Amino acid sequence: MTDDFDTQKQRASTWFRELRDQIVDAFEGLEDSHYAGPLSDAAPGRFDVTETRRTSEDGSDAGGGLMSVMRGGRVFEKIGVNVSTVYGTLGERAQNAMAARKGIPGMKADPRFWASGISLVAHMQNPHCPAVHMNTRMFWTPHAWWFGGGSDLNPCIEYAEDTQHFHDTQKQHLDPHGTAHYPRLKDWADEYFYIPHRNRARGVGGIFMDDHNTGDWETDFALTQDIGRAFLPAFVPLVEKRRAQDWSEADKEAQLVHRGLYAEYNLVYDRGTKFGLETGHDANAVLMSLPPLAKWI
Repeated sequence: MTDDFDTQKQRASTWFRELRDQIVDAFEGLEDSHYAGPLSDAAPGRFDVTETRRTSEDGSDAGGGLMSVMRGGRVFEKIGVNVSTVYGTLGERAQNAMAARKGIPGMKADPRFWASGISLVAHMQNPHCPAVHMNTRMFWTPHAWWFGGGSDLNPCIEYAEDTQHFHDTQKQHLDPHGTAHYPRLKDWADEYFYIPHRNRARGVGGIFMDDHNTGDWETDFALTQDIGRAFLPAFVPLVEKRRAQDWSEADKEAQLVHRGLYAEYNLVYDRGTKFGLETGHDANAVLMSLPPLAKWI
């Protein structure tokens, strides 16, 4: 592959930034509109935004992004929304940590790469509100390109109707691209977000894909965009429904224990965490997915 994909890379990077802006605005809106229920008398939370930068071993620019973190809001206890566009060369350890396309022909001779994406993890104040994860991304090398991502719901107290809404909304956004996508990506999420040492899933699933390349960039980008567009209508109504519910000490205990499960997965199995650290990205940005408080019993 000799085409550097400059136009496509710029379009993807711009889209991930636009999606980030939409989500940040929507979540600050949830903070503002929390008028009743637990913590409604507290000040609404706001995102702290930090620019992240990478440098190559020779000191040259290697990209970066924005890390947006809200802590101690009245709806969100901790949420991070990161967007980045990074580039450079992949060392051997980084190549081994890649989530897809290991052993690409020509990679060792020409290890250049470019990657852009958005990554989000939300940990909620109210145990009745589910935690959630979302990311979408594009990866390019001179030898191959692909898209990946999805979103999954992680309640500590499950409500069947909430799970159904989350999945139905994902399906509605995927079906216009072909009805085979949703069942395939749902099964992929169930497999990917499984914790072997606990013999259980991390949450109630969602959709996930990696290494997605049909050979038609426009078609694959459109699918990736709709995975991103599905997120807010899938998640926001669940927060609006549950944020005013009272909770007990037992509910909070269940939330903290579940967060321990989430932390175990991200530190032991998550390929994005491993790749981010191996490519020298800001460690705080890579690890922003970890909960503010967790418990093991």
